[in-house]
Amino acid sequence: MTHEPLGAAGYLGEVLAELAKTIDARAGDDPSVSWTAKLLAGGPAMTAKKLGEEGVEAALAVASQSDDEVAKEAADVIYHLLVALRSRGVALDRVAKVLADRQGTSGIAEKASRG
Repeated sequence: MTHEPLGAAGYLGEVLAELAKTIDARAGDDPSVSWTAKLLAGGPAMTAKKLGEEGVEAALAVASQSDDEVAKEAADVIYHLLVALRSRGVALDRVAKVLADRQGTSGIAEKASRG
């Protein structure tokens, strides 16, 4: 199996910025008409449950489905992760800082440092 490069993330970054704005805008909407508002109304427990479900679906897609299905499930995970972060009040810049701080560190070494 070949491992193709992930490619540039510029377009993904633009889409994520718009998605974050949409989630923020819909946070106060009527939960009966907005899925985002409904998830947020359920609080962190509901957003965590949905994120877990989507994560399992994405993992199953990676294991045995088409690239198109993998992309769709990955999009679902990203959306639900952003909603879950919003439900906890964890800003994207905080997540970005953690990722930036980990740059250049082996994933194995980073995991070992957690104790």
